[in-house]
Amino acid sequence: MKNLFKISSMALMAIFITSCGQQSTKKTTATETERVEPIEVITLEKQKIARQLEYSTTLQGYETMNISPSLTGHIEKIFVDVGTRVSQGQLLIRMDQNQYLTTKINLASVKTELDRVAALRETGSASQQAYDQLKAQYDQLKQNLDFLETNTFVKAQFAGVIAAKNFEDGEMYTGTPILSLTQIKTLKALVSIPETYFPLVQKGMKLKLHSEIYPEKEFECVIEIVYPTIDPSTHTFQVKLKIPNNAELLRPGMYVNTTLALGEAEVLIAPYAAVLKLIGSNERYVFVHENGKAKRISVKMGQRFDENVEIIGDELKEGMDLVVAGQGRLIDGVAVKVVNNQ
Repeated sequence: MKNLFKISSMALMAIFITSCGQQSTKKTTATETERVEPIEVITLEKQKIARQLEYSTTLQGYETMNISPSLTGHIEKIFVDVGTRVSQGQLLIRMDQNQYLTTKINLASVKTELDRVAALRETGSASQQAYDQLKAQYDQLKQNLDFLETNTFVKAQFAGVIAAKNFEDGEMYTGTPILSLTQIKTLKALVSIPETYFPLVQKGMKLKLHSEIYPEKEFECVIEIVYPTIDPSTHTFQVKLKIPNNAELLRPGMYVNTTLALGEAEVLIAPYAAVLKLIGSNERYVFVHENGKAKRISVKMGQRFDENVEIIGDELKEGMDLVVAGQGRLIDGVAVKVVNNQ
């Protein structure tokens, strides 16, 4: 009897625990089912805007060259200093001339012998083979002399300003650039633009530049190159700007703002705060109210207008109810209740 009583007690306790567990599960399920998030929405509408894209960039010399002769050795003379303005073809550096002068003497000697053999060949006293051998030797020496002349007497490839000087007269040149030459009459800059605008940006378009150094001035430039590929990590493409700078007010290294006008367009505008960002990535998204549920939609941001921003997405449509308050608590598909439909 005692054993029967123990078995009955254990059975009753198991039934009690099971019953409590079922009630707890039902209660939890009911709580999850009844979760309804309060939200505020606005109706998405298209607005006509003057599309002007603003970006920041750093100016560069249109051409910049590190002056690095192809010969190592002593630097006899550097004819310029930092800040010196040079013209195309101006002599900048004279390297050690020993190798150049030796080759020049050898070339003159071979030229004399070549002329003598050429005259003898005309009379039949020298063979064509002897002439050809001397001619090949002369051509090789002439090529070497041209190379040595270029790298012994180093000249400016374009007009510009000496931006850096890393050696002094008499020092041993070991490969580090001796000088740096950059253009300032013409500048360039690279600007990264979101891929959304790729079809709208064309070579030859004019832009405006602004610098905080000259707050009342506006500088014109033109798109010289639209790079043909999109950066997959940033979803942007680059354009190269060509900037006339005859007055030399702008200088390489300056920070400027650019404005690109792309005409008028009808776009969807949303409060900037309504657009959320996925942590750890560049993905942006919004929530819309659809049949009592929150629906998540991936978007890209376009032009910014103070507290508002252009939003772009394949699933976005005019007339949708965009969530503008309470979106931080939402997940895709959760039940929502509109408490303030503006």
